[in-house]
Amino acid sequence: MPTDTAIIAGTRMRWQDHGHGPAVVLVHGIPTSPRLWRHVVPLVEGRALAWEMVGYGDSIAEGRGRDISVARQADYLLAWLDHLGIHTAVLVGHDLGGGVLQIAATRAPERFAGLVLTNSIAYDSWPIPSVKAMRALGPLFARTPQPLFRASLAALMLRGHDNRQHASEALRLHLSPYRQHGGAGAMARQVQALDVQDTLAVAPQLTSLGIPARIVWGAADQFQKVSYGERLAADLDAPLDRISGGKHFTPEDNPDRIAAAINALTRDRPGDRSRLARE
Repeated sequence: MPTDTAIIAGTRMRWQDHGHGPAVVLVHGIPTSPRLWRHVVPLVEGRALAWEMVGYGDSIAEGRGRDISVARQADYLLAWLDHLGIHTAVLVGHDLGGGVLQIAATRAPERFAGLVLTNSIAYDSWPIPSVKAMRALGPLFARTPQPLFRASLAALMLRGHDNRQHASEALRLHLSPYRQHGGAGAMARQVQALDVQDTLAVAPQLTSLGIPARIVWGAADQFQKVSYGERLAADLDAPLDRISGGKHFTPEDNPDRIAAAINALTRDRPGDRSRLARE
């Protein structure tokens, strides 16, 4: 899909825009980009906008010298929605992107016509041990030679996907921006910005959001345990779709399950269609 760009509040942002109808915003995590949603977007019944977090993917360079924490990404996201004139949308988040949406929802719940979280960070579920190790190494990790960095990312993809074919495709797509923008040094900046307090701070507010939600979770995820998906489902009063044998990267392994949750929310709110449509 073509990528749109705009400078918003002094920051260049990128996103992919596909289709027409109710707005559906998709937010990726680490170490991915809008490419994560490539198999989901064609299945979405509406206008699918895959937003790229500042400092990630092809926007890695934009993260230099900027706050790229999960909490700050929520600010960037809301500013981008304002720029596009999108007042309400179904928002979908994976991994860090799910944390961004939890924070954004507590700040502006009126902007959320629905919320889908899949294998998302939440509460104290993160950073995961491998990310903590990267942070502890600090400058040493940032200087990791390219072959070793590729091997570490390949191992993460293998652990997070249902099969080697999916993991291989994902590695090729998600490694490319790092190769172009500093390799391990780029990821080092990303992991240094992570702070579990960002999600802990908003956790008490989740039960009172009142936003229609769906939780989809790979039950065999080694990074974000399904118990966190169960807790989110309880706090958000949302159904939980457990994917038996599913691992972390559900949008790449199980796009049909993610799309089904999205489309259930857009169909359930027919009165919002005119407000959510492309203006």
